[in-house]
Amino acid sequence: MLYKKFLLIAFLACGVSVYGQQNQYLTVSKDGKKVGLSAARASFLAQLPLHCIQTEYPNKPNHTLETAQEVALSPKQLHPSFYGCLDWHSSVHGHWMLVKILKTYPNLPETQQIIAMLENSFSTENLQKEADYFNQYKLAKGFERTYGWAWVLKLDEELLTWDSPMAKRWHKNLQPLTQVIVQRWTEYLPKQTYPNRTGVHPNTAFGMVFALDWARATKNTAFEQILVQRSKDYYFKNKAVAATLEPDGTDFLSPSLEIADLMRRVLAPQAFVQWFNQFYTAEGLKNVLQLPIVSDRSDYQIVHLDGLALSKAWCLLGIAKQLPKTDLRKKQFQEKATTFLQKTLPNIANGNYGGDHWLGSFAMYALSLEVE
Repeated sequence: MLYKKFLLIAFLACGVSVYGQQNQYLTVSKDGKKVGLSAARASFLAQLPLHCIQTEYPNKPNHTLETAQEVALSPKQLHPSFYGCLDWHSSVHGHWMLVKILKTYPNLPETQQIIAMLENSFSTENLQKEADYFNQYKLAKGFERTYGWAWVLKLDEELLTWDSPMAKRWHKNLQPLTQVIVQRWTEYLPKQTYPNRTGVHPNTAFGMVFALDWARATKNTAFEQILVQRSKDYYFKNKAVAATLEPDGTDFLSPSLEIADLMRRVLAPQAFVQWFNQFYTAEGLKNVLQLPIVSDRSDYQIVHLDGLALSKAWCLLGIAKQLPKTDLRKKQFQEKATTFLQKTLPNIANGNYGGDHWLGSFAMYALSLEVE
């Protein structure tokens, strides 16, 4: 264990890959079996958010300046909980990842370090300031819409569904921010005439997936009804989607698979299969089942394509669950998801901050769906 930590510290400090030494933790067999989330793998993955959550720079604050005085505000002053990991949304899902790891494996060597970090981030004062940010600045109304909003609700859901006194306290402290996010979303959806079909942060379907999961977990039926209706408004009549044009060069989400992942939550199984059969052409489906090619993992935008492979994996796993056992695509999608994980997991911690600050969360979410 000490040797593993030494290797990790070395690659984080020097910013170069120790790919060969990482293989025992991230490389998986290609025997067709599930990848799995072992305690050792979770322990290694935990190092990624542990390193970046309190790393303030480099930083991409995405704050629209309203006054000259705001130029002097540091990321930590603006966001005392979620200032690290390059940007706000990556910090939020880095926190989700640590909660997920702690919840799944409560006795890792990193447990106390994780708890201490989360105690600081989830303090009443810090989270209240995060909530206040959305009201303090007039132009922050659309801040992190809707990608960051979605990850706040996923974090809230993870804490809510964890029967732990510590988690209950953290969940309570998060409520001011959670409620601001729900309010923002409730105000925005009726005004969003057209969905965003992009493969990056503003993707509407991705955000609605996590929002719908949260609404159902919290039994917020009013919010759930809005999400279900808007999903149908946006996507129910979609046919022969242009999936042959995917991906764009910086995608970390598949626009078409994200829609399918949403609609399998919205429609009953039989209705979903009918919808899905018309949604994809044979050529389009064949195309989205291809592994993305990542030519330069040192490039902060091109490395997005590793995230695309991981998000494809979780979409395919979810869609497969809705398909009947007699549907040959069920096994095909499950096998493709496993292949995407096998081929991508070894690359998510290659010593470059462009991927290290966020890809672990994508891997964790995909792995958590795989083991369900």
